[in-house]
Amino acid sequence: MKKGENFINKVKEKITVLDIDRQTEDQVTITVDRNDLPEAVRMLYYDMGGWLSTMVPNDERQLNGNFALYYVLSMEGGKMTPDDELPQDQKCWVTVRTYIPANDPNFPSVTCKVPAAVWYEREAFDMFGLTAVGLPDPRRLVLSDDWPEGLHPLRKDAMDYRHRPDAVDHQDEPDYKFLEPKGSGVVDVPLGPLHITSDEPGHFRLYCDGDTIIDADFRLFYQHRGMEKLAENRMNYDQMGYLAERVCGICGYAHAIACIESAEKAVGIQVPLRAQAMRVICLEIERLHSHLLNIGLACEVTGNVNAFMHIFRIREFTMELAQMVTGGRKTYGNVVMGGLRRDMSGKEIKKSLELLVTIEQQLKEVWDAVMDDTAQVNRWKGVGVLDRQVARDFSPVGPNVRGSGFARDSRHDHPYDFINQIEFNVATENGCDVYSRENVRYKELLESMSIIRQCFEMMPGGQTIIKPQTMIKPGAFGIGNDEAPRGENIHWIMHGNAQKVYRWRCRAATYNNWSSLRYQFRGNTIADAALIVCSLDPCYSCTERVTVVDVNSHKSKVLTHKDLKRYSQTLKNHPLKNM
Repeated sequence: MKKGENFINKVKEKITVLDIDRQTEDQVTITVDRNDLPEAVRMLYYDMGGWLSTMVPNDERQLNGNFALYYVLSMEGGKMTPDDELPQDQKCWVTVRTYIPANDPNFPSVTCKVPAAVWYEREAFDMFGLTAVGLPDPRRLVLSDDWPEGLHPLRKDAMDYRHRPDAVDHQDEPDYKFLEPKGSGVVDVPLGPLHITSDEPGHFRLYCDGDTIIDADFRLFYQHRGMEKLAENRMNYDQMGYLAERVCGICGYAHAIACIESAEKAVGIQVPLRAQAMRVICLEIERLHSHLLNIGLACEVTGNVNAFMHIFRIREFTMELAQMVTGGRKTYGNVVMGGLRRDMSGKEIKKSLELLVTIEQQLKEVWDAVMDDTAQVNRWKGVGVLDRQVARDFSPVGPNVRGSGFARDSRHDHPYDFINQIEFNVATENGCDVYSRENVRYKELLESMSIIRQCFEMMPGGQTIIKPQTMIKPGAFGIGNDEAPRGENIHWIMHGNAQKVYRWRCRAATYNNWSSLRYQFRGNTIADAALIVCSLDPCYSCTERVTVVDVNSHKSKVLTHKDLKRYSQTLKNHPLKNM
């Protein structure tokens, strides 16, 4: 039996499956009627152990006269208990597709049965004008509040990628409706301003009873860059890799790999083993410097600047390691279709192994010192708890979900490249809090160094690149995945004419972590808010404003990043004092 067939047969017992389309050995797509969509996704998600990895809306009116939705589920087991994991030979990707008529762009919301779909369905309306009927939270997600009604940018006939709608006068700009706690005494609070110098600003609103956060809401996407629109029918696949690297300044290499490998899988390219091993090495180097960054910041945001400086001193060695492997401190510009642009010499491999010894030795010394600091540990423990059932409902990824006891790791569940030949452990903790998430990152630092060392010691000979000769069939689509530092990255590509991209859906790891953050805020103090966000390691550079709302006095106060950080570090001068 081929991978995925057992799941499809179970779906068929209750739902009519209109079509089955297999992309690769471990990727299969079923088509169902839109009215059967919520139940099909629910069955795969809860009954059969799936997790929602991404959802892809697509304008296929040029191809078949319809819009389409693709709900991509990672079938790996619910993992609520140690025995609740699928055997490795059954793990696969099952995609549920449905077609939406162009003259009736509505579909029943999946979110009502699978909460993890909420952001995806909000985005589907913003970008494609597809309405999820019954969606509990139908607010805009991506588009700004003054974006013209009826202009959905990812429709093929909507707009040129260079088009910029005229801005609305400030006094006429509509207000964004934040969620509020239910009950009396809650008032609407205006948005605080955002500095135009912020790279990726976000606005958080904390609803407090005294010092305790009872609920929260947030607004992101203030600087959506439109990269998916930019890529359509314009870039070849090598150019796509360079664009994907710009998704994130920390884990750009992981995005390039996921993007390029989705195209390589569609063609059936067998990348040389040496290139596969070096790709894995670069991915793990990226994990090293990213996790060290996060652990350092988790110390600094609580006032432990000494630990922060020592951790960043160690991080510098990982940047030197990246330069040894790729020729640059950032691993940009190295990934192309069919392999890598740069090889390594024996001398560079030897020097890299020596650097690993230095990094590991110094890391263990500093981590032991951090764990001996009772004040530091107490600031992490019991803070920002991600309840296991909330995690199961919202499909978070990376250290965020592994810190709640779920052994979810794309390297383990859906191995790629040379990782099949590597021995490693999936790091998990059961505390569900900041302390657990930072411990997961420390364990993963040790595992990453082991993986890099194994790759160097087992390094295959031969070339690092082959030139693809096969043409990609227009309309073919597939998934590329890898485990970035923040969690599973998913890139979905449908191929167009002239070896160009028809539709590119890039889902960064942080996207799946945001929707459960509201629950992680609840019950914590204002001083812990910045630490909780930090423990997610979110893929954006700054939170420029936080609005604190006292639900008893009906008063609000806007805190700058500097205000909140100072209170988090010193626990002095409460921000609600004299409000």
